[in-house]
Amino acid sequence: MTAAAAPGPIIEVRNATRAFDGRNVVDDVSFDVEPGTILGVVGPGGSGKTTTVRMLTGTLGRTSGEIRVLGEDPVRFSRRTRGRIAYMPQLFSLYEDLSAQENVGFVAALYGIGPFRRRRLIRDALEVVDLHDARHRLARDLSGGMQRRLELACALVHSPDVLFIDEPTAGIDPMLRQAIWDELRTLRNDGRTLLVTTQYVSEAEYCDRVALIADGELVALDTPDELRKLVFGGEMLEVTTERAVDADVIAGVPGIIGVRQAGARQLFVTTENAATTTPQVIETLRRAGIGVVGLEEHQPTFDEVFTQLVERRLASREQTPVQIQEPELAGMRGG
Repeated sequence: MTAAAAPGPIIEVRNATRAFDGRNVVDDVSFDVEPGTILGVVGPGGSGKTTTVRMLTGTLGRTSGEIRVLGEDPVRFSRRTRGRIAYMPQLFSLYEDLSAQENVGFVAALYGIGPFRRRRLIRDALEVVDLHDARHRLARDLSGGMQRRLELACALVHSPDVLFIDEPTAGIDPMLRQAIWDELRTLRNDGRTLLVTTQYVSEAEYCDRVALIADGELVALDTPDELRKLVFGGEMLEVTTERAVDADVIAGVPGIIGVRQAGARQLFVTTENAATTTPQVIETLRRAGIGVVGLEEHQPTFDEVFTQLVERRLASREQTPVQIQEPELAGMRGG
């Protein structure tokens, strides 16, 4: 029996460009999103994130390039396909004089969900975002974080397969930001596909893959760990010793790419494989009469990663992303 073919990307973008007044706000961007994953589109305000989302949802046309979502061109979505996606905009856009429950019910009615089924779906959506106890409160009386969660409930009420979520944590305190990302990852674990934009570079950690965007250009595209390796050349270890140590002591250990002296008793080691290198570093230092009091994998912040990638981009002005992309499809699916 022949094995079934693996499902293709749910979202496919090829050389998408959008110009306003002669300036490319999104410039020749290409990426895919696989089913059941989170792609984080990360970049500063004004980098083209919202314009990209609007092209993907069909609310804005593109100047050039090709886009497919669920196999269709967004500007010509069928009614059935449009019912399989949801868009949560950056700005609160619900009815302040309606309760949380009434807002979700209104959106459900727009999708043609009947009253009996609607009641259960409203309850389920509010429970997912932990707002069921606040269901009778007016939207205007909810905190900013609760309003964002209410918008997420409205996006979920019709059980979409694909969610486009624009800046879900903008202006929200760090504790609530974590809670919202926990909810988004739960949705991913339930099999939904999410494209999430954020200007908080540190939130790249929560995504399966990350598209870093600056000035409308795709700077890099990969998993969080691979982006770190792309910048720093490998995995990193932080070594703390009992007494002063010279970086040259371990520079010859096989697999080590580089060693940086961070202090008299602290070294940062870049290696091809942290698991293999760790025991070798400890043994080399032991033979030199230097005890190790701490050795752990060091995770550079994504602020560091993003800054370095953007600086490289500006220096080279290459027209392709830093990462070598997968081969482009010979033809787009669906249509």
